[in-house]
Amino acid sequence: MTVIVLTNCPAGLRGFLTRWLLEISAGVFIGNPSARIRDALWEEVRQYAGQGRALLAHTTNNEQGFTFRTHDHGWHPVDHEGLTLIRRPNANPAPTTTAPKPGWSTAAKRRRFGRS
Repeated sequence: MTVIVLTNCPAGLRGFLTRWLLEISAGVFIGNPSARIRDALWEEVRQYAGQGRALLAHTTNNEQGFTFRTHDHGWHPVDHEGLTLIRRPNANPAPTTTAPKPGWSTAAKRRRFGRS
């Protein structure tokens, strides 16, 4: 089983993939091509994805039963003791070091002293 997920890729690439895979949702393709065809499709996806992102997941003979590849994706596969895990970027940016301005804000002044 092979699954390819495209995000923000050209429509021509989607049409190209429908020759070998079934598009079950916008940008999501599944099928059961041979390993040679799967690798050739992945090379075409990487070449023509442009500014888009792509993810390939397919079955294989390992402990997880599948493996995956990414192209221009924010999440990266990492091998951890034989298992492939996904490392996501840190969602919480570092806190800013600028201190708030001293004194009352305009909204606080209006609440406290009335709307004049």
